[in-house]
Amino acid sequence: MTQPNAAHDRRIDYIELPSNDLARSKAFYAGVFGWTFTDYGPDYTCFHDGRLGGGFTNDRVARTGGGPLLVFYVADLEAAQRRVVEHGGTIAQPIVSFPGGRRFHFLDPSGTELAIWSEERPI
Repeated sequence: MTQPNAAHDRRIDYIELPSNDLARSKAFYAGVFGWTFTDYGPDYTCFHDGRLGGGFTNDRVARTGGGPLLVFYVADLEAAQRRVVEHGGTIAQPIVSFPGGRRFHFLDPSGTELAIWSEERPI
């Protein structure tokens, strides 16, 4: 089992941006900012800017006025999910596994969608 990174616990760790053309997004951000990319299938690519990570996904519609998905890291995913609900948030997507960990999406009391992830694996 991978040990959680305590230095990142409860911090913004990752940003996801919608893209309607991943190849075009990659070319743009590589050219403008020098970002590098790791593809995870035809619908998702991660970017690396040297400090903060993020990704582009085509599973959400890119639109004017839309925003990025802020992704927080936590050491204990289930405890974070309980805190979200206890403090008035709504679970928008239950915990799912992905290459590298697990995460869930939630809506804050104003309706803003955010996500929380962890490397933690249930025993």
